[in-house]
Amino acid sequence: MPKSRLAYILLGVFLGSLGVHNFYAGYTGKAVAQLLITLLSGSILGLISYIWAIIDICTVTRDAQGVAFTN
Repeated sequence: MPKSRLAYILLGVFLGSLGVHNFYAGYTGKAVAQLLITLLSGSILGLISYIWAIIDICTVTRDAQGVAFTN
């Protein structure tokens, strides 16, 4: 079942440094990396994870199964 692009973007904007948008899209490895970077650094490196999230929401158009997001 296709996932919503809008939901992916909103999750990335508001919870991107925790990797929630990647969990939603099925990219578990990327999501865990973002979550660990933010949590283990005491949020000091959270900005790096947030920038990573913004890049993700601008470039990722398909979920981990290869299904395109719906508009």
